Amino acid sequence: MSRTSHGYYLGLMSGTSLDGVDVALVEVDRRDEVLGARLEAFLSVAYEPEQRRAIREGLAGGTAELCRLNVSLGDWHAVAAERLLDEADFDAADLAAVGSHGHTIWHEPPEGDRSGATLQLGEPAVIAERLGVPVISDFRARDVAAGGHGAPLVPLVDQLLFSAPTSWRALQNIGGIANVSVLPPAAAAAEVIAFDTGPGVMVIDEVVRAVSGGDERLDVDGKRARRGRVGPELLADLLDDPFFRRRPPKSTGREAFGEAYTIAFISEGRQLGLADDDLVTTATALTAHSIADAYGTLLPDHAVPAECIVSGGGARNPALMQMLAERLAPIPVTDLSALGWDPDAKEAAAFAILAHLFQAGLPGNLPSVTGAAGPRLLGKLTPP
Repeated sequence: MSRTSHGYYLGLMSGTSLDGVDVALVEVDRRDEVLGARLEAFLSVAYEPEQRRAIREGLAGGTAELCRLNVSLGDWHAVAAERLLDEADFDAADLAAVGSHGHTIWHEPPEGDRSGATLQLGEPAVIAERLGVPVISDFRARDVAAGGHGAPLVPLVDQLLFSAPTSWRALQNIGGIANVSVLPPAAAAAEVIAFDTGPGVMVIDEVVRAVSGGDERLDVDGKRARRGRVGPELLADLLDDPFFRRRPPKSTGREAFGEAYTIAFISEGRQLGLADDDLVTTATALTAHSIADAYGTLLPDHAVPAECIVSGGGARNPALMQMLAERLAPIPVTDLSALGWDPDAKEAAAFAILAHLFQAGLPGNLPSVTGAAGPRLLGKLTPP
């Protein structure tokens, strides 16, 4: 007997780059093992400067600051969801559920005998109260409890939606952190190769913020990167980081490539005589080189992708996309619009689909990717 399921889901995501809240409205159709999903609407609601400052203070603060931030993030997510529903003229009552990733406060992968730890904030009760629909949240915790990294989680969705019929394909997300899903033809879940490749736009953004005295928060259109030059000695030192040589499963976050990392980055660059734009160019090269190097050293020969399809904020940086294309040549590099999806929408949409899998009682992780002991139902339910 075939099993069918259909519904509309809302996905919410606040990334490590501190851009804002991404909201995706997704129509999900599933028949047995075949999942179809269509992006109905997408909205990215940028954080106001005071909101971004509150997140940074919460990250550096104590228990009280984190407690307040948890509620505030829940409220900001709910407001973003309401804005999208209003613009899409869609009634919240017609949603099957909301899948909220929240904002990652801390992510520590397992190492040796030490278990991993991960924490995402954005109180789901606030979202459920505001929207009046079920909210599925805290997707990473169960995979971590099962010995996994809790990341990356999007590869399962990549496998379900974006595998090519006859060739290997790389789905490269470049958010604050960059991660890749390398999908075999007509992908079987056990064959997917996926891992965090290292920094995405996080280091670039932090460098821009530092050299501009806080007046700029990202390298708009890659203009600074195009004006500067790469510092080869600094880049070589950065690429010598042990993370890049580590074999999957592996994940990382702001703990490794955040503000402290950027301070050391800038200090070394200044000692080498690099100007402001040179630092931005070198940070951009770090992302492009670390991604391309991962393809060259961490993928088996039979899994070299025929194409690289980029999503996330990095897809909007022409300088980064050009560097990546040069490093990956002859593998062609394009963005997710080539497959009919907004490049910014994929991660938020993925958590909408993970909410569907939770409701259907289906696993949301790929143990071969995360290192978990087995398939697990991901998420926790907050009823309306």
